[in-house]
Amino acid sequence: MRIQEVTFFVEFCEKIMAFNDIERKRIENIVGVFVERLRPPPHIRPKLDFGFRVTGQSIELFEIRPQWNKPEIRHESAFSKATFVRAQGVWKIYWKRADLKWHGYEPVPDVSTVQEFLAVVKEDEYSCFFG
Repeated sequence: MRIQEVTFFVEFCEKIMAFNDIERKRIENIVGVFVERLRPPPHIRPKLDFGFRVTGQSIELFEIRPQWNKPEIRHESAFSKATFVRAQGVWKIYWKRADLKWHGYEPVPDVSTVQEFLAVVKEDEYSCFFG
């Protein structure tokens, strides 16, 4: 490989690289506390619950509900997502519309911390996340 190819590869990997273990654990702790406060009382959780996942550079918040005709089958429906853009140092906020595609959240398109993202979701100014 030539030096230009190596340089391009390193820059490319840095842009798509997932969080390191420390960053990931910190994010999971922060979001975990938020989701735990969001969850309904234990007796309601079989019918409605909330969860999250950290994948690559993104955090997804989703609700968990049983299938209407087979309650043993559970479905996850994502409603909010934040993707970290390392080059800009910001979290871009998205919400899932009825077309099941992610759209930028216009009132606050990006924030600088996970805590700010969670505050935007909690406030839900346009009722995009919780209806």
